[in-house]
Amino acid sequence: MGTKQQILRAIEELPDDAGVEEALDRLYLLYKVERGLHQADRGELISQEEVRQRMAKWLK
Repeated sequence: MGTKQQILRAIEELPDDAGVEEALDRLYLLYKVERGLHQADRGELISQEEVRQRMAKWLK
């Protein structure tokens, strides 16, 4: 499925009373997921230990 079709599908799946902000949030989430998948495909990953260290800093 192409990008345009993914965007249209995401918008169509929103509730009828959804506003522009909800649509933008949904599209931004899809963008971030797609970007993360491309990074993973390129081997741009971090270890579980690195994730734990980063989260520990965020949760202080």
